[in-house]
Amino acid sequence: MKTVKHVLFPERLRQVPEQFSWVDQALVQRHYLDRCDARAAALYLFLVTVADAQGLSYYGNASIEARLHLSAQELDAARAQLVQLDLVAYRPPLYQVLSLSDAPTAPRTPSVPVQPRISQPNAAPLSLAQLLELERRHARL
Repeated sequence: MKTVKHVLFPERLRQVPEQFSWVDQALVQRHYLDRCDARAAALYLFLVTVADAQGLSYYGNASIEARLHLSAQELDAARAQLVQLDLVAYRPPLYQVLSLSDAPTAPRTPSVPVQPRISQPNAAPLSLAQLLELERRHARL
């Protein structure tokens, strides 16, 4: 049975607000959200919400930390993820939310450590060096 979509609350239909603030579906379709943790996603949502039509925001670290309940280290890590994913540019104290790349991206492997799959029951165990190499590769993603 096919589900028919219908508006639940017509009086609450979203409209582009004067202050500009839509979140692009490409965040999901191009797997950007798959590639960042919840803190980085929260920071991105905050920046999209407070940015002007050019994507600019001057919110300071202390204000962002207080509003998102982040430590300074957590904010630094979240910002670094967004910069690495090319979602924002940051030159203190200015943030710029960037347009999303047209190139599709592959989903990132989960951030939760995953046990290696062993396809053969008698496969040799991984050495510590091999495990560390896997972790190093995972950290670069």
